[in-house]
Amino acid sequence: MNSNHVSTQPQFTFDVNKNPLFVKDQHNFINLLGVNQLNTLENISLLDIYLSANNVIEPHYHQNAAELVYCITGSAVVSILNPYTKQLMHFPISPGQVANVPQGWWHYEVATKNNTHLLAIFNAPTPEVILGSDLLKLTPANIMAHTYGMNETLWTQAVAPVRPNTFIGPPNPWQQVQPGNYGGGYEQ
Repeated sequence: MNSNHVSTQPQFTFDVNKNPLFVKDQHNFINLLGVNQLNTLENISLLDIYLSANNVIEPHYHQNAAELVYCITGSAVVSILNPYTKQLMHFPISPGQVANVPQGWWHYEVATKNNTHLLAIFNAPTPEVILGSDLLKLTPANIMAHTYGMNETLWTQAVAPVRPNTFIGPPNPWQQVQPGNYGGGYEQ
């Protein structure tokens, strides 16, 4: 049992609906359950994810946990970049189906139907995450420009709309340029 039981009263239930991690709007949000919410958890945690069609859980990786994505309703495509082969793999899932993301692998999820409900289960008491939006905004523009031979001003302009901790994209009221093309861009 978790060492938190020694100094605190054990908790055996929790309402995940009362712990939002991120809210984009009433149809696109994520609730969190970890050891900080339920101290009897050991090496497990979860994200309760609700998405409407074409909304994306932004590219990210979990440095401390593998992730099992279970589809409850709707459907989604779980995309995973294999760090050894550099192959981007796409796994469509629908109710009752799962996709497994190994620890530390870059990945993202795109809802392909409205009212998609996913459960992301982690083998860690609290899932840690490095988000794509954080990488883009926290890496200095002069380093990105110098490293890739780019114009620093153009890089700064290109990433200006990116907000750290985006979690669910695209931003409102943007529209996807090519619906169904998960590698496509977005325009305002």
